[in-house]
Amino acid sequence: MNTFEEMGIRRNILEALKELGFENPMPIQIKVIPHLMESDYRDIVALAQTGTGKTAAFGVPIIEKTDPSINKIQYLILSPTRELCLQISDDLASFAKYLPEIKIAAVFGGASIERQIQKIQKGVHIVSATPGRLVDLINRRIVNLKSLKTVVLDEADEMLSMGFRDDLEAILKVTPEQKNTLLFSATMPKEVAALTKKYMTDPLEISVGTRNAGAESVEHFCYLINAKDRYLALKRIVDFNPDIYGIIFCRTRKETQEVADLLMKDGYNADSLHGDLSQAQRDIVMNKFRIRHLQLLVATDVAARGLDVDHLTHIINYNLPEELEIYTHRSGRTGRAGRKGISIVIAGQKEKGRIQQIEKQLKKKFSFVPVPSGKEICERQLFHLIDRVEKVEVDYSQIDPMLPDIFRKLEWLDREELIKKFVSVEFNRFLEYYKKAADLNSPREFGKTGKEKGAASGFARFFINLGRTDDLKPNTLMGLINEFTGIDNIEIGKIELLKNFSFFEVDSDFAQTVLNAFKDKSYKKRAIVLEPASSKGKSDSNKGNDRWKDKKEWKESKRNDKSRPKGGKRDGRDNRRERRRDDSAVSNKKERKKRFR
Repeated sequence: MNTFEEMGIRRNILEALKELGFENPMPIQIKVIPHLMESDYRDIVALAQTGTGKTAAFGVPIIEKTDPSINKIQYLILSPTRELCLQISDDLASFAKYLPEIKIAAVFGGASIERQIQKIQKGVHIVSATPGRLVDLINRRIVNLKSLKTVVLDEADEMLSMGFRDDLEAILKVTPEQKNTLLFSATMPKEVAALTKKYMTDPLEISVGTRNAGAESVEHFCYLINAKDRYLALKRIVDFNPDIYGIIFCRTRKETQEVADLLMKDGYNADSLHGDLSQAQRDIVMNKFRIRHLQLLVATDVAARGLDVDHLTHIINYNLPEELEIYTHRSGRTGRAGRKGISIVIAGQKEKGRIQQIEKQLKKKFSFVPVPSGKEICERQLFHLIDRVEKVEVDYSQIDPMLPDIFRKLEWLDREELIKKFVSVEFNRFLEYYKKAADLNSPREFGKTGKEKGAASGFARFFINLGRTDDLKPNTLMGLINEFTGIDNIEIGKIELLKNFSFFEVDSDFAQTVLNAFKDKSYKKRAIVLEPASSKGKSDSNKGNDRWKDKKEWKESKRNDKSRPKGGKRDGRDNRRERRRDDSAVSNKKERKKRFR
């Protein structure tokens, strides 16, 4: 069945699909729709990436099988966000364009619940909902699901990762036992597998592509940089791709807004999308982005979920996500409907291991490429401008009357000089900005020499008088660095935790900042000693640190360290030794007194 006609879809729906540009069904639709068109179909788990046509795969059969004469909710679609909920509702309405008797309602938070209640009370056949708002309406006895034929869980992995498990279970418990459950998901983590086992009966599993794998039409690139150069690298990547239309993903709301503000300040056509914006603000930003009034959208993962935008050229990971599976969702937003797309990661030197983990998950390799140089960017921008000039449409009726004055104004310039000046009007700003641009590529990856002897290339190495005895852990040490410096993006290198002291590496450009920040600081009431370590090797573990000139001085320093906390195992042993030494001294003194009496 390679056409919609062969699948038995009625003429009214076929006409609507044709108007929407649906010529031939996509792979997920070919595999799913025939099963759903059967009179008594079974539960289905469909694994497919974002943008592969999942909505039509379940939406077309739902419209086909809805009975308008039964004025009750027959089909329920649950999705993680308001945006996706509305998108599904709009798509279903488009499929049912020539079936006006079918009533569809969108139920979601952040909007008037009274209007949604009014619409449901008038009677609807299909409900597209977010879990939280639907639970509210069920508790108010507004929504009755006793006549439900099918429940669809769209982007199930996202719903679970966003904490909707309890709401989903509350909803599924009030649905009839005699129903079908359809689960659509890009990935199949353990939580989704557990949900299918608990609430589905012998589900048919349908996959498009490899499970948890990335879309075949997406290329993956990685730029290795020093963390302090992250924003500068982002600008170069954007400048190197003049026609970019994409999403830049950040981890936090704060970082999202900061990056967007910097881009706008630097003249880029960008804006932010995150949870601190009101729903009205988010709607304005998303509408501007959809109609390409914005070239770059800087967003958090949660805010961008359900943002269904076609023709995205690039996804840029300003930071890698905390959960690697989220990378699959991010990259799947480009390269949709068979088009080519590009997913870019801007990674610190220590994130190469995480890139390898993503490669295993995607079953695809990243291309590690150098950050473009200023010269390369200027060349790319110049020829992009020339291409625009070649392809621009000229309105001769408007231009011709002004040509005599234009020729008179420019007659002193010959052809070559005229072209140079014309090009320079837009091109000068790139030449000026990049004429002394530094190389941003990671020293470790591209062979530069580090600044600090004894540390990894590009890192400075420090000794600190805290260790495992002080309950020091790697994340604790990183937290101290962030807290004392007030900077949360300093690249941290290797950390060696020993019993009573430790070593760690930081980006050498921040070495003095870290050194100054730790002055006069304490940890658990113990004064911190932080000093540069000038060499690296086995002797570090044996001798403590190069700052101790010999073994005698090292022992003496430990003996005189009054700030070491009491009560630790080592401290207790040292204290007992001191007491025995003191008791022995007292005993010998008494013995000598007896002898000389």
